[in-house]
Amino acid sequence: MANQVKDITAILEHHYPPYLAASWDNSGLQLGSYLAPVKKVGVALELEPEVLAEALHLETDMIITHHPLFFQGVKRLEADTAWGKMVYELIAKGITVYAAHTNLDAAPQGLNQHLAEMLRLQDIEPLLADQRDELCKVVVYVPFSHVKAVQKAMAEAGAGHIGKYSACSFRTPGIGSFRPEDGSQPFIGSVGVLEEVEEYRLETVVEQSGLNRVLKAMHSAHPYEEVAYDVYRLANGGRIYSMGRRGRLAQPCSLESLAGKVKTVFGCQGVRVVGNYRQMVQRVAMISGSGGSLLARINPEAADVVITGDVKYHEAQEARLKGMNVIDAGHQELEKHMIALVSALLEDECRHQKLSPEILKLKESPCFRLL
Repeated sequence: MANQVKDITAILEHHYPPYLAASWDNSGLQLGSYLAPVKKVGVALELEPEVLAEALHLETDMIITHHPLFFQGVKRLEADTAWGKMVYELIAKGITVYAAHTNLDAAPQGLNQHLAEMLRLQDIEPLLADQRDELCKVVVYVPFSHVKAVQKAMAEAGAGHIGKYSACSFRTPGIGSFRPEDGSQPFIGSVGVLEEVEEYRLETVVEQSGLNRVLKAMHSAHPYEEVAYDVYRLANGGRIYSMGRRGRLAQPCSLESLAGKVKTVFGCQGVRVVGNYRQMVQRVAMISGSGGSLLARINPEAADVVITGDVKYHEAQEARLKGMNVIDAGHQELEKHMIALVSALLEDECRHQKLSPEILKLKESPCFRLL
């Protein structure tokens, strides 16, 4: 069977869950059908005429962008505008468009994490608590012979994450009793006969967002016709998601030296710097794209410098008055790295899932050039 759009979006939404997107965002399927066949997938920062021309030349079936094609409500679609012409051409050629925007920024292995790792920050963690997962505990009763298979299936589906540890679970032995009724097909025992079986009580922690996926895996691996299990909502919170990251440099350096490193690592034509060039910095906050609006929420004591893009004049002034250092590396210069990140993810996952689409990196066209 040919690969379909839904196969690709399932990969993206597993790693970059849609619920992580900001309320004002429009991530997800922009144009096309989940059932459309896919042989070639192009990845781009933004859908613009140059990107579309390359996608058409390469006979791309699906384009994944960071910035949504449709960001706000569309009241009219005029084919005489550059944007309208693109939409008409996409429809005419049957090309599907999908956007992973702020959910890609906030995901645990998303764009901000990728940028922080490119800069080789240590002890990376969420910058702000924008969202927090609710936690559940799943308790299931499993015969001794199948407890490892059920635990493994649930862990592979995402259960058992506690901090930096995965596949966490606990089990205690006990005796389970049941009487199969007429019409049942028991794995153990006989219809009408009360049975007692040595079982384990297996319990593990599950994030609410992944509960259905874990329960499905649990049922698939469990040998019983009817699975006895309980789900408890926990008061302790789960994983924190943030539009930014913070970490520390291996060694302190001057703000000017860090600005030079940012230019080199992210391939910037130039950077704008707010603060004292000679000040030594080590604690670094990273916000991809336009992070100027978040500067007011960051405590200067939590970060020596914030690296982001598109900082406005008054945002820069407020940061300076707070004693905060800022490196504006440019919106496109930071976010263009999503192309390599998403392409590598798709190549790896498609290989693992035995999917066969060709993944293409579509070249971005610089919006600004320094003269």
